[in-house]
Parts: sequence; structure tokens; C-alpha cells
Amino acid sequence: MGKWKQLVLYLMLILLALTAFYSCEARFDAPVDKKKTVALIAGMKHGDYWRTVKLGAQMAAREFDLNLNFYAPDYENDPQSQIELVEQAARDGYDALVVAPSDEQVMQKALEQDNKQSMPILTLDEEGEYPMIRSYVGTDNYEMGKKAGEKMLAIIGKIGQVALIGSGEKQANTKKREQGVLDVMNGTSGVELVATRYVQSDKRQAGDLAREVIRSYPGVEGIIALDASTATRVAAEIERLGLQGKVKVVAIDSPPEVLEYLQEGVIQATIIQNPFSMGYLGVKYALEASEGKSIPKRLDTGTKVIDRENMFWSENQKLLFPFVK
Repeated sequence: MGKWKQLVLYLMLILLALTAFYSCEARFDAPVDKKKTVALIAGMKHGDYWRTVKLGAQMAAREFDLNLNFYAPDYENDPQSQIELVEQAARDGYDALVVAPSDEQVMQKALEQDNKQSMPILTLDEEGEYPMIRSYVGTDNYEMGKKAGEKMLAIIGKIGQVALIGSGEKQANTKKREQGVLDVMNGTSGVELVATRYVQSDKRQAGDLAREVIRSYPGVEGIIALDASTATRVAAEIERLGLQGKVKVVAIDSPPEVLEYLQEGVIQATIIQNPFSMGYLGVKYALEASEGKSIPKRLDTGTKVIDRENMFWSENQKLLFPFVK
């Protein structure tokens, strides 16, 4: 009987050893590296601007082998929908969050999620005073305003009356653009900034504001529009009044309507951003932040002045039409 007990004991020891071996082997075979996930909450699903942001983000995701979760509301300036998308992104899970906030409430919700999950958060496109964020990736809006002002001065020969029309008066981007224009205008003795008008609710009111400015100041030489929707409606009103070429327009951004008015000579110039770089670099730096790497606190993705003379240059065509191969 003693020999049988010894045999059984040996068999049990062998079985335990084999179990431990295969258990260790299974652990060693488990994947060590797991793909990082970056969540990007954009300003809107539609429009060339946000489609280009998404295109840049997708390229970065492919290049750096990460998962990209892209979220966007149906309409721009919809903070409630963005807040819901921040909550959805948190439920889906992410290693870093990139958000283009439409207002401070969206940022507060994003920062709440960041505090719960201890994940890095970056802002895109909209530059506000958010000390908790890791980085802002986007346009230097003050510099953009300066370029718009300088281009208007060049067009009118640094002499004459100029008006400023925009929407989103309380938005940080708009304030910085306005300040850039003002600093240029205030330093030029021959130019008078006769009016600064902001759309209060419906952006279609921009055309009414343009008509009001032209009637109040019949000698006005130019109008600077601080955003694309304003520029489109200002240009439409100037064309309707038969003043194209007489009242000069400097716009912001490059949607198809602005480019059409530019080609027709109703708009004389537009200052364009680089949404592809925003999407690409936003995702790239989000990944690096999630890996504990140091990233820039603020990254200017650049702007460029486009007019009828340079809009067809090959380098500018790539910026204006990123989806055309």
C-alpha cells in the first residue's frame, strides 16, 4: 500500500507542476501591448472644416496605430449635445480626450470626466482659459485677426473707413480675432474703424447688419467678417446692393460659398486655418500625453492669406480642397 500512496503522490505533484506551467504559459501568451484609444469630440458632424479635422485625426490614428472614437453633434454651437457626447465618450472609454468645446459648460463636463478617470485632456479649435488642460491645438486667433486687418489695409491703401461684423461675440476665438484687427487698425492714422457689429441670434442677420453699416456710412471702404457664415451673408448683401468691388470684404475660412465669392470678386481675400493639422496633431499629442510624454502647452497650426491671385497655386489648392485628389 505504501508504494501506491507514493505513486499517487508523485502523480499529483506532476499534475500540479503541469497546471502551473500551462498557467504561466497562458499568461506569457497574453498580449502585452494594448492599443490606446483617443476620443475626439468635434464641433459638428457636417461641413468641410470638421470633415477635414476628422480626416487629419484618422490619418494620425492609422500612423500611430491607435483607436479613434470620433463624436460630433449634428449642429454647430450645440453645447448640450456636446455634453452628452462627453458622457458617451466616458462610457465608451478612452486614454485621452480631445474636445472642441462650444462653451465653458462643455469644458466643465470634460474636466469632471478627466478628474474621475485621470486621463489627459486637450482642446482643439476653441481657445479658452482652461488651466487644467494639457494642451491647446489650433489657430492663433489673435494673429488671424491681425492678418485680416493687415490685408484690409493693403487692399484699401491704408486710407478709408472700415467696419467689423461677426457672430459669437462672447466666444474666446472671436474676441481674439477682434483684438487682432483693432490693434492693426488703431496703429494706422489714415484708417477709421467706424462700426463693430455682432449678430445676436440668427446668423442670417449678418446681411442686415452689412446693409445697416453701408447706409449709415456710405463712404465705408471695407468690411472684415470674423467668421465664415458672417462673410457669406455680408458678401451676398453687397452683391445684392451692386457694390461688389466698391465695398471690399476680407473673410475668415474657406467654405465653398466664400471661395465662390472670392473667385467672383465680391470677397477680396480670406484668412484660412489648417483643420487637417488640428485633427492630426490633436490626436498625436493626445497619444503622447497618455504615454506620459511632455507635449507643448499651446500649438499654433497656422493661418494663411488667400486671394484671387494665389488661390489657384498648387500648394494652396491642397489647403482649400483637401478631399480632391
